[in-house]
Amino acid sequence: MADKLMLGAKVRGLRRREKLTQAQLADRLGVSGSYLNLIENNRRPITANLLLKLAKEFSIDLASFGSTEDARLVSELREAFSDPLFDQSGVTPQDLAELATSLPSVSHAVLRLYRSYRMTRESVDNFAELVSVEPRPSVDPTEDVNELLQRHMNYFPEVEEAAERLWRDADLDIDRVYSGLVDYLQREHAIEVRVVPAEEGQPMRRYDPEKRRITLSEVLPPRSRRFQVAHQTALLTQTEVLDSLGLDDELNSESRALRRVVLANYFAAAVLMPYEPFLASAKEHRYDIELLAHRYRTSFEQVCHRLTNLRRPGNEGIPLHFIRIDVAGNISKRFSASGIRMPRFSGACPRWNVHAAFLTPGMIRVQLSRMPDGVVYFCIARTVQRASGGYNMPHTVHSIGLGCEVRHARQMVYSDGIDVDNLEAATPVGVTCRTCEQMDCEQRVFPPMQHPLHVDENVRGLSFYAPLMRKG
Repeated sequence: MADKLMLGAKVRGLRRREKLTQAQLADRLGVSGSYLNLIENNRRPITANLLLKLAKEFSIDLASFGSTEDARLVSELREAFSDPLFDQSGVTPQDLAELATSLPSVSHAVLRLYRSYRMTRESVDNFAELVSVEPRPSVDPTEDVNELLQRHMNYFPEVEEAAERLWRDADLDIDRVYSGLVDYLQREHAIEVRVVPAEEGQPMRRYDPEKRRITLSEVLPPRSRRFQVAHQTALLTQTEVLDSLGLDDELNSESRALRRVVLANYFAAAVLMPYEPFLASAKEHRYDIELLAHRYRTSFEQVCHRLTNLRRPGNEGIPLHFIRIDVAGNISKRFSASGIRMPRFSGACPRWNVHAAFLTPGMIRVQLSRMPDGVVYFCIARTVQRASGGYNMPHTVHSIGLGCEVRHARQMVYSDGIDVDNLEAATPVGVTCRTCEQMDCEQRVFPPMQHPLHVDENVRGLSFYAPLMRKG
């Protein structure tokens, strides 16, 4: 049964969305009502021909009937229900899998409710330290943007096409992107670009609509100046494209504004690293990030971001995941096209090499990572440092993680010298402590939600939790 297409909940959800009765849908598909009833209740598998009829009749993407989204939803539900708040609820992983499959809209509503609870709890916890408390949005704008990227697999054809049009209109080439954009803005829009001294207290980038002037701080390195000019060009010339993807009646103003910023960043990357030549270069040099950064005059992080955008149908790159964390383990960016599960409400597993990268700044760390679902991923990680001025100014350090399923590893130069066929050597990595069932982990800091905690005061192992835990 597991190998057959048991998609009853999805068929039922589609029918209800279209406001059809079982008899009406059965008639449109050319099957009996009783047979459709059996399908919707997972007592009969849906055939490939019937699935194709559904796709044609309702103009749906067959990928939406796959299991990837279900698996991601289950992972996020398990993370939410790993909160000690639910310790006595009796909810099992099987319950959550059934909820995600049968009632995905309810599952998303539960996750939104949990996010709201987390935000409220954090506000209460921090209240005593705050002099004044500003009202917080009911929807986390960052989470909204992460959902947008994941839903579109971090690929926006409208933005790619807009960037390609700009290349033609501004007559750009790789060696003169910055000067070409400056000339284009002056010629076509009467907008001046000026670099100003650091002592003027200038933000990194500012646009003055009255003076029609973009000012950039001199502390920005050339690669950042290029990116900031391309970003501002998007905001000035691509309003229709950004708004078509960034506006949503259900979003608050903060979420809409952040969407526009993220999409403008996407546009800037597409201008600096045009899709077709960039993908060709990536394949030719086996995803050598540093070499690509030199060729396109961009940063390590910018190249990593761009590599995750290469999802054009018929001309795709490796499906990659991307994560960025700080030294405290806070996740500031995340996206997964590889299928790897990432934490949504808490920190990432300390066994993941994205943490170990802080121990060897500037060096590439390579790891075979085996996740709880048994899938092995090939992961690389490296720290990046962002300077914000002179000697006395702070330097921000992040760790960037990038990876793919191990079956794609040989396409990356970083797999050279690594036995990617020896999957037994892969490091067991969880999503979060509370959802991970690795009982022998010396770095465990919380007991897993699936097993009760038993403490033997006469035994002390490598970890307080792991050695003392046994199935109840």
